[in-house]
Amino acid sequence: MRRKLVYLFLVVVALTAWMPIWMLLTGSLMGTREVVESLGPVLKTGAVGFAAWPLLPMYPTLQPFVELLLDTPEFFAMFWNSCLQVFPILIGQVVIGAPAAWAFARYEFRFKKLLFSLYIALMLMPFQVTMVSNYLVLDSLNLIDTMWSIILPGAFSTFPVFIMNRFFAAIPKSVIEAAELDGAGPFQVFFRIGLPLAAPGILSAVVLGFLESWNALEQPLAFLKTKTNWPLSLYLPQISTDNAGISLAASVLMLTPALLIFFFGQKYLEQGIAASGLKD
Repeated sequence: MRRKLVYLFLVVVALTAWMPIWMLLTGSLMGTREVVESLGPVLKTGAVGFAAWPLLPMYPTLQPFVELLLDTPEFFAMFWNSCLQVFPILIGQVVIGAPAAWAFARYEFRFKKLLFSLYIALMLMPFQVTMVSNYLVLDSLNLIDTMWSIILPGAFSTFPVFIMNRFFAAIPKSVIEAAELDGAGPFQVFFRIGLPLAAPGILSAVVLGFLESWNALEQPLAFLKTKTNWPLSLYLPQISTDNAGISLAASVLMLTPALLIFFFGQKYLEQGIAASGLKD
């Protein structure tokens, strides 16, 4: 009986978690009139009544997707801006973060613990705390209102270093020593031993970095003044009764890459958890 109650509770929690996704999918298949009737009391100023959401659209249609893909060039411009910002950030996090994580994990040097503690402290700080200092630095470099104002802070993020450090530290010392006995130098050990064995950790950092950068709101709002530089994440909040259907369709299309990246990286996340248990 207790197990059935636990299963019932988990099912209720799962359905509750999936409810916003279901509303998003069904809403993207509604016509403009049906969306307005459902969300009118929420979106219309001064409207009286309660919002209602049907389990399935009464008259399913692909009209919102057609209008979005054929009549909304702004969507494609922002989608391209997101790609131009997110992928350089991920490349920078790997190129910069992997060597830093390897150094913290495999080498001993002065002030190592202090520097790593500083990395953790910076990782725990929310964007609101560092926003002013970041803005002043970027403004002094004349990078405000450019793509680099988003790319550079993201590429030098401390969070990927923290994740990859754990996986580099889990590599058995015997493997490193065996490679050094065979004549491998520091760079060969890093590229031929460290990177392959810590690949699950690196891919985990890439997946999490993609999800964070793809959905970023505060950084673009703070550093990008020109609307032509805005990423796709800033397109979605502009919802009204006139474009609610198109906004729901845009939300589905924006959610799709994130879901695909997550499902692709889920395997590596699991491998990374197993790899973190390696011991000498």
